[in-house]
Amino acid sequence: MEPHIRRRFGIAAILLVSILTCQAKAVSTSAASAVLIEQESGRVLYEQKADDERLIASITKIMTAVVALERGDLQREYTVTASDMAEGSSMYLKPGDQLDLEELLYGLMLCSGNDAALAVAHCVSGTVEEFVGEMNATAERLGMEHSHFMNPNGLDAEGHYSSARDMASLAAYALENTDFRRIVSTASVTIGERYMKNHNKLLRLCEGCVGVKTGFTKAAGRTLVSAASRNGMTLVCVTLNDGDDWNDHMKLLDYGFDSYHPETAAAKGQAVSSVLVWNGTASFVPLAAAEDLCYPLTGDEALSVVVRAPVAVAAPVVPGQVVGKLCACLNGQEVASVDLVAAAPSAQRTAETGLFSPILFSAVKK
Repeated sequence: MEPHIRRRFGIAAILLVSILTCQAKAVSTSAASAVLIEQESGRVLYEQKADDERLIASITKIMTAVVALERGDLQREYTVTASDMAEGSSMYLKPGDQLDLEELLYGLMLCSGNDAALAVAHCVSGTVEEFVGEMNATAERLGMEHSHFMNPNGLDAEGHYSSARDMASLAAYALENTDFRRIVSTASVTIGERYMKNHNKLLRLCEGCVGVKTGFTKAAGRTLVSAASRNGMTLVCVTLNDGDDWNDHMKLLDYGFDSYHPETAAAKGQAVSSVLVWNGTASFVPLAAAEDLCYPLTGDEALSVVVRAPVAVAAPVVPGQVVGKLCACLNGQEVASVDLVAAAPSAQRTAETGLFSPILFSAVKK
């Protein structure tokens, strides 16, 4: 996953300084900060003070869930203690309750349990301080430059903040985890004698909604991160301090799906070029896209494709070997890329098969 993560967030960083084309002026929100992105590419489709650092309330728990899923064991049993009790929204845990980490994550993400957040931290890391350190380390790894965490539940605290853009990037990353996506898209669940209903109304109101998290404190106001999938795209929307967040999210998501479509510049396995093989049994091998090269476009935009590969490589070459990059460009700027891989083999020539002439190679290269 790491190369894919680096590619995505590298692309997103480039796009921050680009001009947002086709952002309809009629689209607006009641939020202090807002952003709408396409999950796979990170392309920004709408933004409004997206880098302002603000209190974020319980959408903090997206990071809590990410750290728990990456560091913990879903089947690990945990016994609740008095140190897990917290004010505000609750899963209604009691000291002595025994749950596994997966059950705690349902309580964290569906009913926004502040007690569940502390229990998750203790279950995964032993102490809240250790867990919060992992939260901040993850934020740094993901390039969340306008974020810092002081607790796992999002209760207001000095030094606890994030931005709309950072939270959108985090949610886009989190949704790659199938366990995360399964949990946040669950409308309700019964665990033992506990019935938990998801606070996210968009699961019922918005076509294709797949999550992700609500939040509120008096100081932060209403915060919301949502995601929806339609027509081969997943869009992620974030609003901070927004008194009309349900309507704003539905409006922004509809705008994104109406205005953009996923364009495939090259399909996985599609041969787009070839490379000369030095001293190989095959003089050339075709190069193919290692995965789909896609990017969201408006109806007026078009992608160009650039192959970045050497003129020749040395034998042996095996299918799947990474040889270069296939890049998609929009208005002369690289916006996405995938690996170019060999689509056929070329073994190294031996004394029995004969040597590939350096003179012939030179002539072909010219």
